[in-house]
Amino acid sequence: MKKILPFILFMLTMGELSAQSQYQRYSYQFYQKLNREVYSPDTRFHTSLKPFFIDDSLLVDHGKLLLSVGVDSLRHSWVSRKLFNEHLIDIQKPDYTFYADFLPDFQIGKDFSGKQNVWLNTRGYQVGGTVGKKFSFYTSGFENQGQFAKYYTDYARSKNVVPGQAYNRDYGSNAGKTSLDWSYVTALISYTPIKYLNITAGYDKNFIGDGYRSMLLSDVASPYPFLKLTGKLGNVQYMALWAAMQDPNAPKLSYESGNRKKGGVFHYLDWNVNNRLSIGFFDSIIWGQTDDLGNNRGFDWGYANPIIFLRPVEASSGSPDNSLIGLTAKYKVDKQLAVYGQFSLDEFEAKNFFSNNGSSRNKYGWQLGIRGADVFKVENLNYLLEYNTAKPYTYTGRTSIVNYAAYSEPLAHPFGANFRELVGIANYSYKRFDFTGQLMYAKYGLDLNGQDYGKNIFINYLEPANQFGNYTTQGLRTDLYYAEGRVAYIINPKYNLRLELGGIFRRERNAVGATNAGIITFGLRSSFRNLYTDF
Repeated sequence: MKKILPFILFMLTMGELSAQSQYQRYSYQFYQKLNREVYSPDTRFHTSLKPFFIDDSLLVDHGKLLLSVGVDSLRHSWVSRKLFNEHLIDIQKPDYTFYADFLPDFQIGKDFSGKQNVWLNTRGYQVGGTVGKKFSFYTSGFENQGQFAKYYTDYARSKNVVPGQAYNRDYGSNAGKTSLDWSYVTALISYTPIKYLNITAGYDKNFIGDGYRSMLLSDVASPYPFLKLTGKLGNVQYMALWAAMQDPNAPKLSYESGNRKKGGVFHYLDWNVNNRLSIGFFDSIIWGQTDDLGNNRGFDWGYANPIIFLRPVEASSGSPDNSLIGLTAKYKVDKQLAVYGQFSLDEFEAKNFFSNNGSSRNKYGWQLGIRGADVFKVENLNYLLEYNTAKPYTYTGRTSIVNYAAYSEPLAHPFGANFRELVGIANYSYKRFDFTGQLMYAKYGLDLNGQDYGKNIFINYLEPANQFGNYTTQGLRTDLYYAEGRVAYIINPKYNLRLELGGIFRRERNAVGATNAGIITFGLRSSFRNLYTDF
């Protein structure tokens, strides 16, 4: 069938999709395949708040179309259908649905720069379904062991967390080795009492933006528990999100108290001005549940109101917390091109800002990008080109516990702050084959001689290297080059089961020295999730 991506079958598995609010876990690799539909000037679909729920009529219709692919498989055996086109368990009833899958991620490969083998052994599962037309649920879990390139392992050991997943259990006794051991789960329940409102409680991630990165709220950090209200009325979509997070690297008050706890509240309003132009408004507050002396603050009920601008409430509490505001914008130039951007403002002093004196208290970041589908009129060739930057000390707080991070990783860009980045991604799909290429160049300033130059957001901003005269990439100027390519054959599109050959080249260079990584991997992979290696 022309104009159909054969392997983009939602894991939603409805023989007849209805208005049920079904969860499609976010991954850039999967979502960018929807460019033609969601970024069309003929629609007013809200694209910047992810993950999507497919009770939206556009995605429901798209799902019906995609499910028509593979109808011929009904003439094949049960084993053939389960292997190539269906969930392992798939129950469809008028009043409820249920599906379940085994999710393998088995990889072997070689890091030629480090002259070592790399491998990944992941056994996972996913379970999901609906009850009636208003309630849905989803959960997944993964048990993992792996050996990786040195840069990846060094990052994991420095933070004691496997990037974007969970804490590393394999520490201490294996210092100097490159093996990691971890497990993590996600879970989510969703209720849509009326068509204008969705209520979601979960242990997972969220993403705001139209780009590959987000300068406001991304899926870089590990999953966290949250409660989210999403309302949609006419051309306006509004989200209120409360999250419970923790910081294992913040100074502990006692062994019995465990990791230091922190809370976050996020509001986002997305307004489709017309079919082409969208504008969004964002604000957030991060607060510590205890201070450095052990005084317990708990939940601040001033942040419970879901419809409010947070900065005045934070100021009325004596400004003990870390506030962030932001803007988003998107313009659909035509069916093949959309321009998007973000601006995040962490702190603002008008006198210093407009004097351009490089004050350490003027902290902000921004993003500008283009993305589209069917470039050069080649069907199913999607692309993205994006620039991101953040001033020194952006996302930091007066104390480490209130920084804009969760479980030792940034809530926005993985580089933290004090960086510039240019990234380009292209993806081409042909039948069940999928080709992906990525190029990235970044430059940033690392801390030097024990002084804080603004990249490490886990250091409080009270003692910067310079009060004035700061500039982006100050400190130990470092260049990062990253290239990645993947070729995959999709075995079962319901849960993205695929055979995949991948290659990574990474080079980090500064005045101190250079490190390289050249990696080739091959494996049997599955599931929809973002696992970042480009940092």
